[in-house]
Amino acid sequence: MAKNPARTNRERTETTRLALTEAARTLFVGKGYGDTSTPEIAMTAGITRGALYHHFNDKRDLFRQVLLREAQAVAADIDAATPDDLDPREALLVGSEAYLKAMTVPGRTRLLLIDGPAVLGLTEMMSMDDATSASSLRQGLARAGMGRGEVSLDALARLLSAAFDRAALEIDAGADAAKVRAAMLWLLEQALPPKKS
Repeated sequence: MAKNPARTNRERTETTRLALTEAARTLFVGKGYGDTSTPEIAMTAGITRGALYHHFNDKRDLFRQVLLREAQAVAADIDAATPDDLDPREALLVGSEAYLKAMTVPGRTRLLLIDGPAVLGLTEMMSMDDATSASSLRQGLARAGMGRGEVSLDALARLLSAAFDRAALEIDAGADAAKVRAAMLWLLEQALPPKKS
C-alpha cells in the first residue's frame, strides 16, 4: 500500500518545525535572544538555514512560535489541574498553584516574562497571554463570582495576572517558592467572595 504523500509532507513539515523550535528554545534560554543566531539554530536542529527560512520568516517569527508553545503549555497545565467538576473557588486556587508550578520549567520565566516582552513588545505578549493562561484566569474569576459587577472582571484579571507573573519572577530569581506561593494564594483568597453557607 502506497503512503499518502500529503501526509508524509505534513509530517516532515511538523518534524522540521518541531526540531527548529526545540533547538531555538534551548539556545534562547541558554544564550538569550540577542546572542542566538539563525545559523546556530539551524545547525543545532540539524537543518539547513534555508529550511529554517522556509518555515519561519525570521528569527523573531521563530521566537514567537517558541513563546506560543510555552504559553500553550502553561495553559494546558492549568486546564489539566482544574477539571470542570471542581468547585469554582477550589479551581481558582488550584489553577493558581498550577500556573506557578508551570512557570518553574527551566527557562520559561525568562522566555515569557523577560525576553518575550523585550523582543515582541508588551502588546503582543499580552495578546498571547489573553489567548492562553490569562483566559484561564479570567474564566476562573468569573466562575468563582469575583467582581460581581463591582469592578471590571477584565481589569481584575489583568492585575492578578501581573501579580502572578511577579510571583513567578520572584521564584525564578531564587525567592522561597513556598512563601511566594502562600502569599499569592493568600492575596487571591482575600479577593474571593465569601463562601456560601
